[in-house]
Amino acid sequence: MMTIKLIHLSCAFLSFCGFFIRGIWMMQASPHLQQRWVKTLPHIVDSLLLASAITLAVQWQYSPLQHPWLAAKIIALLLYIILGSIALKRGKTLSTRISAWCLALLCFAYIVAVALTKSVVPL
Repeated sequence: MMTIKLIHLSCAFLSFCGFFIRGIWMMQASPHLQQRWVKTLPHIVDSLLLASAITLAVQWQYSPLQHPWLAAKIIALLLYIILGSIALKRGKTLSTRISAWCLALLCFAYIVAVALTKSVVPL
């Protein structure tokens, strides 16, 4: 179980780092964003992250219906995905993309805080 948790934490870190640097590249209009590995690697990391999260939830018998903090993480994750898509792909203007990127980073911080505190309102 600790191996799965380590995989999950490592993938969360890699996912954050990748999203952060892609946001910087987006603001710089960098050609790095068009490289094949930049478009492919995040999907692999995020798939491993999601698979490890589901595995942990099943092993620990955590249900979003019984653990509100887990439901909050899932909702925040969906918002993070939507905002990330706007930031890196679908935003029509640079200001829209930057705003979505900043909000996505806040969502990610919230997800981490909820994970650490097991509370919907982490303090």
